[in-house]
Amino acid sequence: MTDRERPRSTRGLAARAGAWSARHPWAAVGGWLVFVVLALAVGATSGRVDVKESEEVPGESRRVSRLLEGAGLEHPAGEAVLVQARSPDGAGTGDPEFRGTVDAVVDAVRGTGLASGVTSPYASGALSADGRSALVRFDVRGDPERADDRVGPVLDAVAEVADRHPDQRVEQFGDASAGRAMDEAYGDDLARAEFSALPLAFGILLVVFGAVVAALLPVALALSAFLATTGLVAAVSHLVPMSDVANSVMLLVGLAVGVDYCLFYLRREREERAAGRDAATALRIAAATSGHAVLVSGFTVIVAMGGMFLTGVADFKAMGLATLMVVAVAMTGSVTVLPALLSLLGDRVEKGRLPRPGDRLLRGGRGRRGRGGARSSRIWGAVLRRVLRRPGLSVVLAGGALLLLALPAAGMRTAELTPRQELGGSVPVAATYERMNEAFPGGSDRAEVVVRADDIGAAPVRAAIAGFGDRAVAEGASGGPVEVTVHPRQNLAVLEVPLAGGPDEKRSERSLEILRDEVRPATLDRAEGVVEAPIGGSTAASVDFTDAIGSAVPPVFAFVVVLAFLLMLVFFRSPVIALTAVVLNLLSAGAAYGILTAVFQHGWGAGLVGAHGVGAVVSWLPLFLFVILFGLSTDYHVFVVSRIREARLAGRTTRDAVVHGVVTTAGVVTSAAVIMVGVFAVFGTLSMQSMKQMGLGLAVAVLIDATVIRGVLLPAVMVLLGERNWYLPRRLRRLPGAVPTGGAARPPAAAAPAEVPAVRPE
Repeated sequence: MTDRERPRSTRGLAARAGAWSARHPWAAVGGWLVFVVLALAVGATSGRVDVKESEEVPGESRRVSRLLEGAGLEHPAGEAVLVQARSPDGAGTGDPEFRGTVDAVVDAVRGTGLASGVTSPYASGALSADGRSALVRFDVRGDPERADDRVGPVLDAVAEVADRHPDQRVEQFGDASAGRAMDEAYGDDLARAEFSALPLAFGILLVVFGAVVAALLPVALALSAFLATTGLVAAVSHLVPMSDVANSVMLLVGLAVGVDYCLFYLRREREERAAGRDAATALRIAAATSGHAVLVSGFTVIVAMGGMFLTGVADFKAMGLATLMVVAVAMTGSVTVLPALLSLLGDRVEKGRLPRPGDRLLRGGRGRRGRGGARSSRIWGAVLRRVLRRPGLSVVLAGGALLLLALPAAGMRTAELTPRQELGGSVPVAATYERMNEAFPGGSDRAEVVVRADDIGAAPVRAAIAGFGDRAVAEGASGGPVEVTVHPRQNLAVLEVPLAGGPDEKRSERSLEILRDEVRPATLDRAEGVVEAPIGGSTAASVDFTDAIGSAVPPVFAFVVVLAFLLMLVFFRSPVIALTAVVLNLLSAGAAYGILTAVFQHGWGAGLVGAHGVGAVVSWLPLFLFVILFGLSTDYHVFVVSRIREARLAGRTTRDAVVHGVVTTAGVVTSAAVIMVGVFAVFGTLSMQSMKQMGLGLAVAVLIDATVIRGVLLPAVMVLLGERNWYLPRRLRRLPGAVPTGGAARPPAAAAPAEVPAVRPE
């Protein structure tokens, strides 16, 4: 094949990378292994820097943390032990036996040497109104960021007291103990996901390819890409701090796209070999087609992930950077290492053959073989015949169904989940949190007001602080008492304000709103000498985080949509195809939003996925889901439309090209979707509700995208548009690599597309 005969795409970056790797396979494989080892070594040496608690949330909550840090006042990890009579007629706070239990808790906590400010409720007044409960408060000594690692002995000491006093309920909850429980639950979940996702992906690939070696290649490359990125992320975290959530997302997306990219490439190479091409030609065609599609898809995902930096939220920056890095590494491995391995293995890639059903799948799935060696799918062929008989009706029905699925999203409510909502009954501290708030409304969820003044001891400032507390109680925002700690050297005062509402999220948020919008303006803001008085706390952090995500939605959505459109425009040289891709992606994302809202907010079918009593979609998920889905949906769109465009450039009519592209890619798209849905569904089975929502949302969206979108809407819309699909305005014909459809030369016979069954219009 001469350069003049060769399609323009075969001289692209992916083709050149694949050709070089095939000629120098040992250098490519060796270089990849060295890269992975060096990346891991760098990560182990540098260590990972996590997002500081003070940077996790925006708004006033961040100002509170920065004020305390700037003054050298570390926000201690506060803890509390609930001592409560187990029955209504049991020994109460006035009973000597109950008091003995409280004294035992105080002595046990002090005895660990890890607690400061241990306060007896009989001295602090932390006794419940019904006389059944008492609260022992204290702080964990040392760095609050590491408190969950040191709180273990305190938890053990409290547990020993609980064993000795079975008549009273003795339970601990606080920043450190809750963080420890969340970390343990998160660690268990992540371990389950890791141990489940990899075997699941391998099992699906084994069925798809019908050979052990062929199935191992994508999994091995995806896993090595994830490991290498783990090391790189640790090094980069010194500039952009990371988080455990970012690590989970990196595993989730890295495994999914890594396996998919290799699947696309390997499947096309096997298809060309089955058509009678020699090994070199098959690799060259796979690099020029699937390899190029992998690059476009990968770059689109990377650009989409960049949208997370527009949120200004540290966790989103971490997720965005970790995800774009793992996609970049997986993409690079797919277009360099995979061709080298295929060149080295040759026919040995089919070692470990399965019985005949797997053999059929390896060569394209059930169906009739065409001239090019690809096999068309009988199932998708039958679906496509019905779709294209009445494409207009198909668009109305399929589009209408997706719009109906999206309807519940119009009333979507987002919120940060409480420990009880996040963990349900799987972790004891979640139940402790609820009982503590019932006995002491707002006691474990207090607003924190940091007052900075020119002179914190000045009379107007002292009067304003006292007036703030009095007015907070008078306005119903707090039941009191408001605790004030003055730091004269720093000219700061910290007010701890129990919020009225306790575990009732809406009431506590309303109490916070009263403090910020009514009480503070009437007292502290008017006081002479008060510089600032931001209000933080756990409820405030939740509100600020949700507000920040909400304000970031328009710019992030616009950024992702516009950039995706431009990338599709440059790749396909058609504004019509680029616009179609954007609209279809919006439909699948909307349907996923609607299903998430229906299940997790309204509870429709929630029991089927283990979601009970959540009542909201976790606040960060809609934005995250949109960015991820816009990137991942590009996988299938680029792969399918590339085959359609390839057939169109080969001289087929638009209708025949659509039929060819959809039917011949149906097997690999279905296989890729099954892998992605399987991996994402693993996260949907985890105990943490945020992970469950993320897994279910991604799995549903990918399933919709691979079936309704690619199998029904895309072919129907393209057939209805006809030749308008390939319209390229004169001003855009200078785009890099633009190839006008009209008059395009047919590629050589070696790359001719396969025949597929005709779809006759009615």
